[in-house]
Amino acid sequence: MSDLPLTRAPAHLRQGSSIGQPVTRHDGPLKVTGAARYAADHHPAGMLHAALAVSSIARGRVSFLDLPAALAHPGVVAVMTPANRPALAEDPDAKTHPFMFRMDVLQNDRVRYANQPIAVVIAESLEAATEGAALLAPRYEAEAAQADLAAAEVFTPPAVGPGHPAAMAHGDTAAGLAAAARRISVTYETPAQYHNAMEPHAIVAAWDGDRLAIDTPTQGLAMLRGRLAGLFGLPAENIRIRSPFLGGGFGSKGLASGPLVLGILAARLVGRPVKLVLRREQMFGPVGHRAPTRQTLELGTDADGALTALRHHTLTATSAFDDFIEPASNASHALYASPAIATSHAAVRLDTGTPMFMRAPGEAPGSIALESAMDEMAEVCGMDPLEFRLKNYAETEPMSGKPFSSKALRECYAQGAARFGWAGRPRAPRQMRDAAGLLVGWGMGTAIFPALMFQGEARATIRRDGSGMVEIAASDMGQGAWTALAQIAADSLGLDPARLDFRSGSSDLPDGGIAGGSAHTATAGAAIHAAGAETIARLAALATADGRSPLYGAGNAGVIARDGRLFRRDDENRSESYADILARAGLAEIAGAGSGAMEPAAQAGYAMHAHGAVFAEVKVDPALGQIRATRLVGAFAAGRIINPRLVRSQYYGGMIWGVSFALHERAVLDKRSGRVINANLADYHVPVNADIPALEAMLVEEHDPHVNALGIKGVGEIAITGSAGAVANAVWHATGYRPRHFPITPDHLLGAPG
Repeated sequence: MSDLPLTRAPAHLRQGSSIGQPVTRHDGPLKVTGAARYAADHHPAGMLHAALAVSSIARGRVSFLDLPAALAHPGVVAVMTPANRPALAEDPDAKTHPFMFRMDVLQNDRVRYANQPIAVVIAESLEAATEGAALLAPRYEAEAAQADLAAAEVFTPPAVGPGHPAAMAHGDTAAGLAAAARRISVTYETPAQYHNAMEPHAIVAAWDGDRLAIDTPTQGLAMLRGRLAGLFGLPAENIRIRSPFLGGGFGSKGLASGPLVLGILAARLVGRPVKLVLRREQMFGPVGHRAPTRQTLELGTDADGALTALRHHTLTATSAFDDFIEPASNASHALYASPAIATSHAAVRLDTGTPMFMRAPGEAPGSIALESAMDEMAEVCGMDPLEFRLKNYAETEPMSGKPFSSKALRECYAQGAARFGWAGRPRAPRQMRDAAGLLVGWGMGTAIFPALMFQGEARATIRRDGSGMVEIAASDMGQGAWTALAQIAADSLGLDPARLDFRSGSSDLPDGGIAGGSAHTATAGAAIHAAGAETIARLAALATADGRSPLYGAGNAGVIARDGRLFRRDDENRSESYADILARAGLAEIAGAGSGAMEPAAQAGYAMHAHGAVFAEVKVDPALGQIRATRLVGAFAAGRIINPRLVRSQYYGGMIWGVSFALHERAVLDKRSGRVINANLADYHVPVNADIPALEAMLVEEHDPHVNALGIKGVGEIAITGSAGAVANAVWHATGYRPRHFPITPDHLLGAPG
């Protein structure tokens, strides 16, 4: 495998720190010119192509495969089935931690869901492999599939999400509801959704004895390497995974999946490199999805509109053979002040692939229900939706009672409302029309997402010519991580960004943690910051101990690193370049390592969240029920902003997903067969350019001294929360119809009043 590309900032960047500057993406030219190589772009010598044969039933066993027909097809080299699949060192159905999921890798002939891999055809060309898979003509012993959320047996899960309690409470919600002057009980339903990144799952795998080289898109290089090392019984250092470019992930590329492992097994079976790329319809099954939910919220208020109790219960689904429970009710833990809050979850088992982490897991479906319920409660109280939210503003985290590490939500409300023009909104629905006679509605929603941080490591080097290099196994799936992290790296080493090489995207580099939970910039950035500080400290020790240096004896006063030089803190007229320090010491380079993780004391003492407010305008054709989102304004506070250009891009992406959640996106499950019947991008609707309104994302200033050393909070997922609810509430304001089933489609509105 060739070396990874090194990224370097454009030479025209100003000297000094680039943190806070709207630097353009370093990888942009590579992508727009086609020079960026994604996993499926790799073609090692002797490579074969693999195609999956997948089940057309959701439950039962494979009773027949026409192996002779497939093997006789020109170009077919081998067919991998449970009968000849190479052995694994670990049981793929074993689970030893919450981030490990059972996978289907031809361990037997059982079928657990539709689109499950049942064989792999390996051939000299993709066409031959695809045709060979079709020739297998499988037959089944089918069993009745359970695919109906309403009909399956309900159970109480031991945990939700990555190990959170299934039920939590503070205060007496029964008493709070009984004492309420006004109360509502409402139920909302959200559908199953599938990740559908532009780049499907893919792998190019090559064995060299007991060493394994892989090109695959992954959000967590070190985590994936560890999982594969266990499955194949290899030392982790024998596996090299390259993943410099990802065409989107949204959570589905965070953990090892069955198709990825099958690609590696296929390469072992034939003794040649193998490429396996999922077809679009095969993305609906073995690589995760967001489960459907049915959420019931009960809210009570006193006569003045202050909440007396909030109860949030979620019924959701997991697979018949594994557990991932969408933690939707947890969206009610941290947002609105109430003396009593209770959240709970129940689940059913369906014959589907296992749900998994999908962008804003729990928060996305939970917030559209919570924000819709808050609007319904505001209407019952005769209050403006923003006024009602401010009435119930939480000064401390409601569920835990912890103080917030920082919270600028009031400023988000004020700035977003002013920019949107919220003060001109009539309270009653169906009061506004445009010149064409379309109904116009305005809605809002509050955005919130936890400020998470994982463990990460990095290495920083200053070279004899005064340039620098930072290395970290980080993932850039389109969010601009390479650019933002390089900005942090240049700042930590006191270098002009154009003098820094940034190397990333390979598992043989220091573990940068997983790109998930909106935690990547904080995690990898903190590690890079620490590595740079360690490198500068080592360089300073050389200079201040050398009597020939102008910095000699500055140990107590200290030095400052800037523009490739060290300056005495007490006398900036005395300085020396990095190159001169290393040359005099006879060193080619000097390096340091660093790690980053959230401080346990800060985590225990503070509630850490990013906040925001989203305001939406929709227009609805009163005769046809057609809905268009026409304008969204979001105001967000997320601590220190490394690159405002990239942050706005992330906010836009979240707001677009919110529009998609409210108006477009759902997987339709055939309750008889258990198959997703719209498993393609023609029928599984996601927004296109024409569906997206004018977007504006405002960056509200916020300083957080507790969340981490750099004061960074994540921005990737927060804008989904708030946005979907804002659109739904705007539909009510336009039409008088209260959406409780998502996505909202024209047939929902045909019975709206007026």
